[in-house]
This record gives sequence, C-alpha cells and structure tokens, in this order.
Amino acid sequence: MATRQGKYEEASIRVLKGLEPVRQRPGMYTRTESPLHCIQEVIDNAADEALAGFGKRLALTLHADGSVSVEDDGRGIPFGLHPEEQVPVIEIVYTQLHAGGKFDKGAGGAYSFSGGLHGVGVSVTNALAKRLEVTVYREGQVATLAFAHGEVAEPLVLRKAATGDRKQGTTVRVWPEPKYFDSVELPRNDLTHLLRSKAVLMPGVVVTLTVEKGAGKDAETAIWQYKGGLSDYLTQTLQADPLIPLFEGEQYATGGEAENVAEGEGAAWVAAFTEDGPTVRESYVNLIPTVAGGTHESGLKDGLFGAIKNFIDLHGLLPKGVKLMPDDVFSRASFVLSAKVLDPQFQGQIKERLNSRDALRLVSNYVKPPLELWLNQHVEHGKRLADLVIRQAQTRQRASQKVEKKKGSGVAVLPGKLTDCESRDLNLNELFLVEGDSAGGSAKMGRDKETQAILPLRGKVLNAWEVERDRIFANNEIHDIAVAIGVDPHGPGDTPDFSGLRYGKVCILSDADVDGSHIQVLLLTLFFRHFPQLIARGHVYVAKPPLFRVDAPARGRKPAAKLYALDDGELTAILDKLRKEGCREGAWSISRFKGLGEMSAEQLWETTLNPETRRLLPVAYGQLDFGQTTASLTKLMGKGEAAARRELMELHGDAIEVDV
Repeated sequence: MATRQGKYEEASIRVLKGLEPVRQRPGMYTRTESPLHCIQEVIDNAADEALAGFGKRLALTLHADGSVSVEDDGRGIPFGLHPEEQVPVIEIVYTQLHAGGKFDKGAGGAYSFSGGLHGVGVSVTNALAKRLEVTVYREGQVATLAFAHGEVAEPLVLRKAATGDRKQGTTVRVWPEPKYFDSVELPRNDLTHLLRSKAVLMPGVVVTLTVEKGAGKDAETAIWQYKGGLSDYLTQTLQADPLIPLFEGEQYATGGEAENVAEGEGAAWVAAFTEDGPTVRESYVNLIPTVAGGTHESGLKDGLFGAIKNFIDLHGLLPKGVKLMPDDVFSRASFVLSAKVLDPQFQGQIKERLNSRDALRLVSNYVKPPLELWLNQHVEHGKRLADLVIRQAQTRQRASQKVEKKKGSGVAVLPGKLTDCESRDLNLNELFLVEGDSAGGSAKMGRDKETQAILPLRGKVLNAWEVERDRIFANNEIHDIAVAIGVDPHGPGDTPDFSGLRYGKVCILSDADVDGSHIQVLLLTLFFRHFPQLIARGHVYVAKPPLFRVDAPARGRKPAAKLYALDDGELTAILDKLRKEGCREGAWSISRFKGLGEMSAEQLWETTLNPETRRLLPVAYGQLDFGQTTASLTKLMGKGEAAARRELMELHGDAIEVDV
C-alpha cells in the first residue's frame, strides 16, 4: 500500500547555499574513503605555484592530533577585498564553490597552467573539515584566518611580518570531520606516492613529509628531490630490466604550430618496454595525477603505435597474416607522462581522467616523430622492440581464433549494406546502427575499419513493441540488425545462444535532433522487447554526436579552434568560456548540424567514433525491475495507449523543451 506523502508547495523547494551542497552530498565532490583527495586539493594549490615558476618548497606534516598541514613558499593567496564581492579574497577562496585564480587563462593571468577548471578545490576541503586555519605571508604582512565546518570562525587578522617570518607563502592546517569519511587516516602509501610524484614532476623543488609521533618522540621526515626527472623515477620503479633503452622526450608548443594548440602546451614523457613483470603507468596533467588516464595517455599510445608500426612497415618485419593493434604495442609499455594543457577538461570533480579532445593529437604529434627517428637510428633496438610487439599480436590473434572455432558455421548471410570490420575479437568489435545512407557514408569513411562496422538504416525503424516474435523478421531493417548482431530474438526469461554474437558493442548512432531521438527510442524498444539479454549483458550503447559546432577565433594564448557542443547547455557554456577568455561578442560563428550526413568523415571520427574522445552511453535497466519497465514502455509505445500518453503529456508536458 502506498504511503501518503507530505505537501508539495512553494516552501518545499530548498535552495542549498554556500558549501551546503558539499556537506549534503560529499561523494559528488570528493572521495569519501579517506580525506586524501581533500588534502590533495591543498597540495595541488602549492604545486601550481611551483608550476607557475614561484616557490621551491612544498612541505606536508601529519600532526599528532590528527590534523594535516601543507606549507609552500609561493606568492601567497591575496587577502585584500575582492573588487566585486567586497569580501577578503582569501575568504572567498575557502567558502565559495567555483571561485579561484585559475579561471583567467588570458595573457597576464595568475596561472597559465593549472590543475583544471572545475572550480571546487579547497572550498570542498573546508566544507568537510571540523577546523581549517590559513596563514599567508605576502607583501611584508602576515594574514591569519580560521574556519569551523566551512564557516568563518576567526575573521581575517593582519600584522606586519616579524623577524624570522617567511617572506612569502601559504600554510594551511586542516582537521578533517570524521563523519564524512570511512576513515580519517590518510593512506600512507598513497600519500607518499603523491608527494614523491610531485618531486619527480617538478625538478629542483624540495618536497618533504613529516610525521609527528606525539609527546617526547622525534618526528620522522622524508625528503624528495629529483634532478634526473622522469627517467630516474621510472628506472627506480620498474621491477624488470627494459628491453631497449628508455625513450624519453619533452616538447612544448612555441605558438601558432597547429590548430587548437596554445603556446606552452605539450608534454614530457619517458617510456620503457619490458618482456615480463608488472607495468608502471602514471600520467599527470599540470601536475594533477590522472589515475584513470584520459586523452593524453591515448595520445602517447597513438604516438608509440604510429612510430613502431611505421618502423615495422619500413623494414618489412611483419609476418604474413599478422595485423598490429595499438594494444600490441601498449600492453608491455611502462611510462610516466606529464602533460601541460592550458585549459584541461576533466571527467568529474576529482579530476581522475582527462577529457580534453585536443590533448590526444597534441601528445601524439610530439611523441611519434622522435621515436620513429630514434628507432631508425638504432635499428637493432628497433628490431628487438618490433619482435616483442609482433609476438604480442600473434598471441592476441591465436586467442581470438580459439573463440572463433567454438562458433557454429551455420550463420545466415550477412546483409549487403553492412560494412563489416576486419577484427573478430568481441572485446574490440563495435557495430554502429546509423540513421540514413548519407550518414552511413561518412561513418564508413571515418571509422576504424579494423574494429568498427557500420549498418545504415533507411527511414524510421518499425515500432516492434506489439509485433509477435515469429513475425519480427518480416521487417527488412530488423532482419538485417538481428543477422548482423548474430543473436536471435528472445524473451526476458530465455537463455539465448550468444556463441554467434559478432560485436561486443552495439551502438545506436542517430542525429542529435528530435527525429534522431525518435529513432533511438524505436531501436531501444526493439532491443528491450526482443533482445533483452543484449541489454542485460551490457552490449547496447547510445552514441551522442554533437548538435553544434563553434568556430572560435584566436583569443589570448589560445589559437583559433573548432569546438563541439552536445546540446544548448554545452553551447551556452562554451560561449561563456569564450567571453571569459576575452573573445569579442559575436566574433565566433555557430553551425547547427542538421544531421550526421552533414559531418565530414574526420569530424564524425573525432566527435563520435573515436573511442578516446567520443561520448558513448551504456544502456542498462537501472533501479526499475523488468515488470515496471515493461509497464512504462507499454504506455509510451503501445498502439492502444493514446489516452494514457495524453494524460502523461498533460501532467508533465511543461517539463519538456520542444525542438521545432
């Protein structure tokens, strides 16, 4: 029996102010296993000062009372009044989300390169702390300020610097609030690794970790300073001897080199190839560790693969019947990669993965030429590496063939309009169901022919919600989809034969407009009704092509660029960002794609097909059970449900934006 809910009226709407959103949902802003990420925000601020060329010291202390302090000798946070807010700037930094000195990327900005633009930073640290104290040394003055549970507890106090005070820098001491974390203990190994990596990435900067032991006991102090940089670090970390000498390089743009590359952007890297043992893989963007990788790692992978493949092709080393894949090169590669990106875009608030599309091309273009040159100058080393890569490819192909032999031979003839991929590895293969022949043509030219297959669909697919299973193949489009996928129609309780499945991902690719959304719904209806186990096993995806392209002129240190927006919300965000970067109102031009067929093959690859830069949404049942989902879809897709749909639209129609 349903319980009666309270009244829903104007007073029911609650507006979360200040740092309340963080305290309400801390997991949206930080990791809650421990306060490590909160402390990392403070460490990153200190590291950004060193990255900007100020400060040579970063010191962290674990105090006996459970608090943590971070000290640097950078410029110190400004403590004067903000010109618009009329509140001390240091107070704004710690009490307001989306406030900081890293948004201004134009000429003369305080931080040309810094760890991201999500705008939460140390305000999240403050929100989840019992107490936070800040001391700033700047311009011959010392400023102190204290917070309790995110609110100002001791207002700003200024005094003249005394003899013995530091000339400049910031000290932040944090007492994390235990109720927000599974444990308030910082994982020592992770903290040590983080601080050590900062020293690696900032040659000449001294990084220290001090652990207080309590009354009467001496503190322990560890000091890191690397002069050999990335190669020293990787050599010390590797557990196996490299097959060939380390490949090390560093290159940064000097301005105007290529589209979408700004002056100062680039990367430093070191890579090693080993025959056995665990691999070491660490990547950073503006000193921020990206533990989930991202587009800069994809650029390194692309550059290494391109150089090694060209060397193998040039010397005719590839045996007949062997096809190289990027993972054949990358699977035995260890690396440390440090990228500098002017305006990094991260996935999520905790900055674990870089999403900036241009970073892939940036890193790849800098890595590939020097490695290709080095391999051809050291042919013996090159041949040893080529032998390792070819053996990896042969092992992969043998594993794929073993799976192939288990499949039955009685497969229906594939549809003629299917442009199939060459690989037979289910983990790599993808089928794109593309709206229209013109879009199918662009997709065929822009795809990766090794792993991506294209099946163009003509017109609207049949609404299969009320079609009997034994009549489903009467529709040519549905027949072609089923035969291409290699799985027969089935019900929710059936156990279909998946031995004939030909693709690990079945991706719906339709226009980013209303008609495209309709085709998406029709295909999802088909899969839910007649191929539910495809969804349950995680094989169905929806691709999200952009609706708009913005041609932006050069602004500040950023060159002219083509920017893509998924929808009106992203378009507004892009235009706001251009204004902040000093772009004159209306200097940009906006194009709306009428359909995928308007995109060139290169644009379609970059925005929608490339696994490293596309947006692909997995389709799953979520929290609703199968019966609830069936009832909802019957109301939406059933032929005799017009009255129920009308009622639904009358109740919730005002929540929908109409695209005319």
